Amino acid sequence: VQLVESGGGLVQAGGSLRLSCAGSGFVFNNYVMSWYRQAPGKERELVATITTTGVSTNYADSVKGRFTVSRDNTKKTVYLQMNNLKTEDTAVYYCNSVAIITRWKYWGQGTQVTVSS
Repeated sequence: VQLVESGGGLVQAGGSLRLSCAGSGFVFNNYVMSWYRQAPGKERELVATITTTGVSTNYADSVKGRFTVSRDNTKKTVYLQMNNLKTEDTAVYYCNSVAIITRWKYWGQGTQVTVSS
C-alpha cells in the first residue's frame, strides 16, 4: 500500500499550489480520502475530507473558500487545490485514506508547503 504526495513547494502569499496524492495497493474507491497538515511545533490537523464518490466534502474553517479537495477514482488520485495561500498555511501536508468498512488507515509521507510573506 502506498500513498505518494506531490506538488508541494515554496510560494508567495496569495499564490496557489495543487497537491496530488496517488494511491496504490488498495481499492481506492472504497476509501474516504483526507488531507492533514502539521506545522512546526503544532499538532497534525485535518484540512479537508472527500467521500468515496466525491459527492461530499468537508473543510477546516481556516481553509474554507480557499482550498478545494477533489478526487479522480480512475487515476486513484486525490487533489488539494490551494488558492490565496497565507503564511499560516505553511506545513507538511499529508494524505490519508480510511476504508469505509474496515476503517483501515494509511498515510502518505508528506509534502512540504512553504508560504512566504
